[in-house]
Amino acid sequence: MKTKLFLALLAGVLLLGACKGSNYEAIRDEKSSSSADTVAVSADSTKVETTSAKLVKTADMRLKVKNVQQTGDAIAALTANSGGMVMHHQMQANVESSQDIRVSDDSVKRVSALSTSADMTVKVPSEKLEAYMTEIAHMGMYVTLRRMDIEDRTLDYLSGKLKLKNRQDLVGQQKKGKVVIKNPVNVMLLKDDMVDQQIGNMRTDEAVKYSIVTLSFYQSNFINQEMIANDDPSAYQLPFFNRLMIALSNGWHLFVELLLGLANIWVFIVLSAALWMLYRYYKRKHPAWFAGGIKS
Repeated sequence: MKTKLFLALLAGVLLLGACKGSNYEAIRDEKSSSSADTVAVSADSTKVETTSAKLVKTADMRLKVKNVQQTGDAIAALTANSGGMVMHHQMQANVESSQDIRVSDDSVKRVSALSTSADMTVKVPSEKLEAYMTEIAHMGMYVTLRRMDIEDRTLDYLSGKLKLKNRQDLVGQQKKGKVVIKNPVNVMLLKDDMVDQQIGNMRTDEAVKYSIVTLSFYQSNFINQEMIANDDPSAYQLPFFNRLMIALSNGWHLFVELLLGLANIWVFIVLSAALWMLYRYYKRKHPAWFAGGIKS
């Protein structure tokens, strides 16, 4: 009986030890798997930090201002203080209507209604874009359009980076003689493609660093008055008495010219008078002949 009891206690101790061992192995495996997951997550997070997001920001704004020229100068100063650059600036004034008021014979007062507007394209640091847009909005009377777009070029940038690395590896193997490219033109095209990939990534970096902002602003129509010379030649006339003397002189000149013209054709005048007198003479002497000639 004592022997059976001793064997039962021994079996229980062994069974308890086996259960504890299995639990310890399970806990160790669980810890190992959790640590492996931590390492994997750490590796992924490191990869994400290496490939940063490439976000390209662009913005548009249209607003009404009190004075277009002053606002353009203020925007240029704000852009310079923000570390940006004005890429395009165009201001234009259009004449909506105009009227000329005659002040004197040689002077005219021109009254014009003008509409003035301006367009600007600026490049500012991306981290200052929202603050910059807010400052611009405060310069106007009111904003008619405000828009900002964000384009994610991370995958495009990564694709260009990986393609560039593949081409660099291929060129390196070609230099070592591991890869043979028979046509030299293909090598040149490959290197040109590598340059295009590098320039493309540099453009993306520049677009990420600096945002392009398109601005358009205008003001209410205003009246402009100016004194100008009269461009109508008929308005420049001499005084009345001077014009009268010139007219009398011109009349005498025409009379003299008429006499000279008659003097040039005096032979024809005399001949015509002689023929007329001869006709009248024969008509009185032979009335029947002229009457019969008329009847026939």
